[in-house]
Amino acid sequence: MGVRHAVVAGGGIGGLTAAVALSRRGWRVTVCERASALTGIGAGIVLAPNALRALESIGLGPAVSVGEPLAGVLGLRTPDGAWLSRTGATAARYGPPARAVHRGFLIDALAAALPPGALRLGVSVGGADEAAEGAVVVRTSAGELRADAVVAADGLRSALRGQLFPRHPGPRYAGETGWRAVLSGAGLPALPAAETWGRGERFGIVPLADGRVYVYATAVTGPGTRPADHRAELIRRFGAWHDPIPALLERLDRREPDPVTVLHHDLYELAAPLPRFHSGRVALLGDAAHAMTPNLGQGGCQAIEDAVVLAHLLAGDTGVPAALAAYTEARHGRTTRISRRSRRMGDLARLSRPLAVSVRNFAVRATPSAVTTRGLDTLLGWQPPPGPVPGSAQAPRQSVGIEEEQQ
Repeated sequence: MGVRHAVVAGGGIGGLTAAVALSRRGWRVTVCERASALTGIGAGIVLAPNALRALESIGLGPAVSVGEPLAGVLGLRTPDGAWLSRTGATAARYGPPARAVHRGFLIDALAAALPPGALRLGVSVGGADEAAEGAVVVRTSAGELRADAVVAADGLRSALRGQLFPRHPGPRYAGETGWRAVLSGAGLPALPAAETWGRGERFGIVPLADGRVYVYATAVTGPGTRPADHRAELIRRFGAWHDPIPALLERLDRREPDPVTVLHHDLYELAAPLPRFHSGRVALLGDAAHAMTPNLGQGGCQAIEDAVVLAHLLAGDTGVPAALAAYTEARHGRTTRISRRSRRMGDLARLSRPLAVSVRNFAVRATPSAVTTRGLDTLLGWQPPPGPVPGSAQAPRQSVGIEEEQQ
């Protein structure tokens, strides 16, 4: 049997991780990304210990271990600055300490680990059809590709998910809109990573490993609401909250040479779980499989887990359909539970009536630390599949073929 070929639809975190993991297990990979460039669009991401452990299992630990790990106090606060809950650093319990990095940095690190010629930009995937001889014909904007397996990592509004599960209701509005930005940390004191809960509003602060600060905010609004001035809207909502939130909001006005981009998106999720994460030789991964709310900070981490498990199973001796059935078995239950837990956390954070907010805050303060620790164990204690760490030397080099020239 020759070298097997996988087509990955989507060049985001999950798709790139899957491509790297498969290439290091002997597969030839082609990543089709509809964008014309990997521009690093996005803000911050916290690589929790479970995600770091997954990346280490495929030899990518050093690529993301830059700067200082996220350390010190993590917790929840009220708008006046009082702490609802605090936890210390989790390195001793879960192994590698969490790292907060810019998404662009992570995308660049993953793309750099791909074999030459694997990434095809400006190419979208419209569908995949089983061929009679057991292969898959992938329909792309640059022509057809033949593959032994297809990884659908094409995001929240996945075209491949729509083809495989046409009766699924698809994404549902989660009841909130969100803002994100990455600010300079110059001149600021050391900041704890924390999220502040108000009445139907939240503000989060996460120091990044490179010295910048990732900030995010959410508010309960109707879908499609677009403020004319995001900075003014954020100051209106959060400008009277505790320090250092007002000072951070002032930095949103920074111009050249260090402009600040404020990203604004309504939050959506796949509230109805898919019946499975595969069909034949096509596997769904990340947001395409289980888009979840960001309340636990696990969306990207779960995509990384998906990718590592999928590559491990496809490296085995079983056929592709059997390996993908095992992938569903391994990932469906865990991601469904985490998605539901994230939704419940969002329900608490969105409370806006004064009495409900008071009861919520009391309950958070009264929660024993042992209960919090058990909850973190289920999230952060995950272990990747056992086996030797594949080295980059195992990745077959790929030449530019006919399909590549079609770009």
